[in-house]
Amino acid sequence: MTRHVHLTPLGGLAGDMFAAAMLSAFPDMRDGVLAAVAAVLPADHPGAALMPVVSGGLSAHRFEVAAHPARAPMHYPDLDALIAGAGLPDAVRDTAAALLRLLAEAEASVHGCPTDRVHFHEIADWDTLADLTAAAAILSGLDGAGWSMDPLPLGGGTVVTQHGTLPVPAPATAALLAGLPVHDDGLAGERVTPTGACIARYIVNRLGLSPRPAGTLSAIGRGAGSRTLPDRPNILSVLAIEHANHGTPGTDRVTVVEFDIDDMTAEEIAFATDRLRGTGGVLDLTTHSVIGKKGRTATRLRLLVTPGSGDAVAEACFTLTSTIGLRLHDERRILLPRSGDVVGGLRRKAVTRPGGSVTRKAESDDLAGVDSLAERRRLARRTEEEDGE
Repeated sequence: MTRHVHLTPLGGLAGDMFAAAMLSAFPDMRDGVLAAVAAVLPADHPGAALMPVVSGGLSAHRFEVAAHPARAPMHYPDLDALIAGAGLPDAVRDTAAALLRLLAEAEASVHGCPTDRVHFHEIADWDTLADLTAAAAILSGLDGAGWSMDPLPLGGGTVVTQHGTLPVPAPATAALLAGLPVHDDGLAGERVTPTGACIARYIVNRLGLSPRPAGTLSAIGRGAGSRTLPDRPNILSVLAIEHANHGTPGTDRVTVVEFDIDDMTAEEIAFATDRLRGTGGVLDLTTHSVIGKKGRTATRLRLLVTPGSGDAVAEACFTLTSTIGLRLHDERRILLPRSGDVVGGLRRKAVTRPGGSVTRKAESDDLAGVDSLAERRRLARRTEEEDGE
């Protein structure tokens, strides 16, 4: 069985609403998520808690981060260092870092400064770090799940910030929402926060949206925001659907970005490809050795990019490499159903082939700490052969 998660932002979307709704739907994840949050907060911080509440007459949960007298760091590199040094599981650390970087890149784009010089204002608090870490623990714990999302409410009006009065959605939030499904439901105010937009962007870019499948409704969750709305509960609703896959391929579309380089060193190319792989919207990147003009050896970069992200990724390619031109085109992909689970502390991915047979692959990153090749192969084989049904 494969899990699919559907989000309905009736009241809106914020980081704490996402954490609360998901933990409401998947209570078995609660201890692990709260432990991850505690790991990134100061040692004397009381931590976070999941509290039952009522919003607009509906029972829900709220994800609350306790107050702390010390102010959280306000610069992106400092927050990133806290995540890197927190001792989180690799998948949680990497996802939290990717979420924070999306937020920093959005701020950098609207303020015209390098990412490493981003200075957070309104969101510079422990709540932001806790919300993003909680979201990272949840997203990594649901590796292999499908996702769908109803349109996000844009809100309206203005908000007062350190940069003066700005429109809603605020510029960084609007940058993160570009290319995502949105609508105007007639209710003003900030409906999607920067952290909420960041989570939505990550889901769309890294995990992808797919049609809500037929299956069994296995879990329901509701996460409440702190505002009281005049005509509806201020909640994010989560529906979890379990459905069987029988190896029937699905299809989607990706944008392909390609270009050749013949005047960069191997070290420069390695740095550029590492940064490009972490760029929002990039699904995969491969390099190939080719023979270019005048018989010169060149390196071809080929990036698979989510639809709508091609122009932003092209800009990153022009910034990080010496190319002066590139090619963009859309391609149709055929994808077999896949899911993920954990066996013996190791993540693995399962793919259902036509006819119903299942092949499994252990996550190589989880074997990185094993010293010998023979032992890594033994653990991988044992993980892949164990029946997880």
